[in-house]
Amino acid sequence: MRNLHVWTHRTEDGEKREVRAVKNQGRWKLQSKLKHEAEWTYYETPERSDLEELRDILWRKYQRRRASHEDVLLADKMLADLAGS
Repeated sequence: MRNLHVWTHRTEDGEKREVRAVKNQGRWKLQSKLKHEAEWTYYETPERSDLEELRDILWRKYQRRRASHEDVLLADKMLADLAGS
């Protein structure tokens, strides 16, 4: 089963933006698109705000036993790696 998490938010311009995070080969892969766009944007290095939102979602799901602790730790590691670069 794929480990997939999806959320939406509004940009500063008021546009709806959908973000998807998929765990693949021990790493979170993020992609996003605005509502009017047809193609997804895939990120080699995800935006910090998206990673923080993913970590928050994973933590809430972990507390409800819907996500593993390893998933939360992986998001924490990616945030730490992003801060170190």
